[in-house]
Amino acid sequence: MLAIGLATTMAYGQITEGEEDLVKVSKDTVDGWKKGGYFSLNGSQVSLTNWVAGGQNSVSINSLFGLYANLKKGSMTWENSLDFGYGLLNQGEKLFNVDEKWIKTDDRVDLTSKFGQKASDSWYYAALTNFRTQTTAGYGPDDNVTEISGFLAPAYWLTAIGMDYKPTMKEDTEFSLFVAPITAKLTFVNDTLLANAGSFGVKPAGIDQTTGLYFSGKKFRPEFGGYMRMKYKTKLAPNITFTTKLDLFSNYIENPSRIDVNWENLLEIKLWKFLSATVSTHLIYDDDVDVSITDESGNTTVGPRVQFKEVFGLGLSWKFDQ
Repeated sequence: MLAIGLATTMAYGQITEGEEDLVKVSKDTVDGWKKGGYFSLNGSQVSLTNWVAGGQNSVSINSLFGLYANLKKGSMTWENSLDFGYGLLNQGEKLFNVDEKWIKTDDRVDLTSKFGQKASDSWYYAALTNFRTQTTAGYGPDDNVTEISGFLAPAYWLTAIGMDYKPTMKEDTEFSLFVAPITAKLTFVNDTLLANAGSFGVKPAGIDQTTGLYFSGKKFRPEFGGYMRMKYKTKLAPNITFTTKLDLFSNYIENPSRIDVNWENLLEIKLWKFLSATVSTHLIYDDDVDVSITDESGNTTVGPRVQFKEVFGLGLSWKFDQ
């Protein structure tokens, strides 16, 4: 995949600036497909020898990969995107020691497809489906042994019908606001132990009060409610791009005032043709997901909490458009 991205980038590098402008105008005004993607690979390494200040040797790798394919045909639009992120950290006395476990620092798969039919200058009748999950097991922060998540555990599949607002913006700026009063959300936990424990809001295993028989935990949980997605992308400078994406969901049936939040931000600074710095943040709040916290006195409390992640990367990056 890296070789394909490099070859594609080199091929498009042969286009002159004037030709790029013509291609951009053509893509924005003529019906047809607009395709592209990006890839970035960042890493860091620390090696310590007789370092009296203390510390640990470490190696970290973080990658981001994305594809998009958008179709415009008359008053109809169809937008598709796939975003993937994965990061690993190895730390210990000996780097790459098989006894030292690689720790996952990032793991996400986000697939979205949105269909729209123009209703007015800026509004579209729209339907959206989104699938989010992860690829490998995640472990507890204390022992790095106990699995607290896994492949398709959890996974979220959301389907919504509503209206999409896409006003005319200045060059190099995109904005859309999708509002859906009719939304179905499914949470999957494809792991028996996690399902039995009631992780990620599914019904845990237990004893039926009527029959006295044991029942296993549910591996999926359906919800019905309202949904909103906002996406904004702009160039802050010729070499600086900022993207923010906010998802909000309210369950009509259970605690509608407790809104699920999924908010991602990405700041990319192009330092050179193939070198860039990125800063990404990810904030999550899900009232159905319990987080355990132990204070200094050893007291443990369990409940829904704000989850936050920040990743800084400096390394190679490629973008390609068609």
